[in-house]
Formats: sequence, structure tokens, C-alpha cells
Amino acid sequence: MAEIMVRMIESLNISESPYINAALLIVVFVLIAMASDYLLNKILRRLAKYTKSGIDDAIIDAVHRPVFFTVLAAGISMAITYAGLSEHLVFYTDGVLYSIVAVLWMLSAVKISNTIIENAVRRVSDVTGLSNDIVPLVQNITRIVIVLSTMMIILSLWHINIALVLASAGIAGAGVALAAKDTIANFFGGISIFIDRPFKIGDYIVLDRGERGEVVAIGIRSTKVKTLDDVMITIPNAVMINSKIVNESSSTSFLRLRIPVSAAYGSDIDLVEKTLRAIALENANIQREPVPQAQLAAFGEYALNFELLCWINSPALRSDVIDDVNRRVYRKFNELGISIPFIRRDVHIFQQP
Repeated sequence: MAEIMVRMIESLNISESPYINAALLIVVFVLIAMASDYLLNKILRRLAKYTKSGIDDAIIDAVHRPVFFTVLAAGISMAITYAGLSEHLVFYTDGVLYSIVAVLWMLSAVKISNTIIENAVRRVSDVTGLSNDIVPLVQNITRIVIVLSTMMIILSLWHINIALVLASAGIAGAGVALAAKDTIANFFGGISIFIDRPFKIGDYIVLDRGERGEVVAIGIRSTKVKTLDDVMITIPNAVMINSKIVNESSSTSFLRLRIPVSAAYGSDIDLVEKTLRAIALENANIQREPVPQAQLAAFGEYALNFELLCWINSPALRSDVIDDVNRRVYRKFNELGISIPFIRRDVHIFQQP
């Protein structure tokens, strides 16, 4: 294409000066760049309005400027070569021009990849249930790959031996890996959490040390859990994947409660169970289906141990529901004359003669 442009300009016989012909060559490429930009930004954008997807609009927004500057850089490079300038000037000029173009295309590729990843994950999540929380992870990995690829291209433009760079990077990477092994372990732990999905943002989990709270953030390095005391716990992902975690929101947003209640020996068992079921139905946060159940769980040392089994609307309501039910049980048992036993100890003092 460059030879065709040069022949066309020479055939016009405008000037015998190579510098003037080089300037005309730049003007021609400026016109071509403007025409390409018009084609992308006007005509193709109008056609993109007839599609349902917004990906094509995002691609046009991302590439129309890099296309313009790529065509312009190609024209400047051809003009400098045609003008017969020194090889060193041509080399450095081409290196600067194409390095700028590479950076522009890198930024464009990052924008396009972010849009495609968001759209793809959203579609896949509708079918497989994959959480959108994985979007930042995939975007960050893709961004790193694009940046490293661009760096390799720029190094090759400047005739820098990539093999030596890769070897040096490998040695440096080994040292960094040894120094940052905990960070790397947390990184792969975050990937495992995103893939296995033992929990997601908004779930209520119980840690193996007994802490219970809501998952508010899942990052590359750590997971943040907010307890009921509004205390934020930050746990490294390497610890999370090696810990026993109870997810109270894994299968459903509902949570089953087991509320222990004691009654004195000699109490009417049927009355106690009927009372517990009625108290459960008085709370608006307890599900009507399945029906709350009350059962005699065990014969204690000093009391009959009952359990009230019920489902609540959300794990976040656990403490409030237990408090409300216990208050109602205490008042109702007092009204019905059902004793709530407690440990009594008699102390006998013997005097020795």
C-alpha cells in the first residue's frame, strides 16, 4: 500500500522534492484516517443501533481513536522513510510512533475485554448460577495478560532481546514468589473461593472459631465478614479455604432455628408443645410453611427439655427472633402456670462435737 501511495503522489508531478512529496503523503494518510474514523463513528454506529447487544457500541467507542492514530502513524512512518532521512532517525521515530499506537490499542483492548467479560459472566450466571463477584477477578487477570503482551510488543519494536528479559523476569519472579508465598497462597485461595463458591456476598456464615456474620466482600487476598456486633473481620483466603465454614444461606435464604425451652417435671407435655407452636406463629418473621414444630428433646437432670423448630425469613433475623420467642415463652408460661425450672442446691452444715 505504501508503494501505491508513493507512486500516486509521484505521478501527480507536483514537486520533485522528496520532502514535499513526504508532506503530501502525510496529508493523504490524514484524510484516510479521518475517513476511517467517520466510517466507524458514524456509519457503523448507526448500524449498531439495530442490534440488541451493547457490545458492538462499546467496541466502536474503544477502537475508533486507535484506528485513527494507527493510520496516521503509518503515514508519518512512510513519509519519513520516503524522505530519505537517516536510519537512526527513522528507527527512533518508528519506535516512538508504534509504541504510542501499542499503548492506545492496549487501553482499547482492556475496555473491550471488560465489556465482554461483564456481558459473558452475566449470561453464564443466568444459566449456571455463577456469581457476578468473579467479574473483577477475571478482569484483573485479563488486564495483566494484555499489559504484559503489550510490553513484549514494545520491547520487540525497540529490538530489545525478549529472551533475556524473560530470563531475568523468571529469576526475579522466583525471588518474588519465595518472598510473597503467603500473598500467592491467598491469591489462589481467592480463585478457589470464586470457583467452588462455598459462600457469596450476602451469605451468613459461621467460622470454625465460632464467629458468625455476613460476608460483605470477597477479594483477591482476603474475605471480609461483618459480625452482628458490627465488627469487621478480615480473613486471608488461604485460611478460609482450609477452615470449616458453616453457610447458613447456602441452599435458601431461610434459616431453621432450634430454640431450647425447659419445663418442670410434672408439666402437661401436650400443653407445652401447643403453647410453643402458638407462640411461634405470633412472630411475623417465622414462616407458616413449614409449620413450626415443638418436641420433647430429652429428659434433663432437673427439667423436661423441649425444642421449638421453625424457619425464619433471613439468617439476619436470628437474634431478634430468638429474643422475641424467649420473651413470649416466659410470659405465657407464667400465665399458664408452667414452671421454668432452675437448679436448686441445699447446703447442710454439720457440726462436729
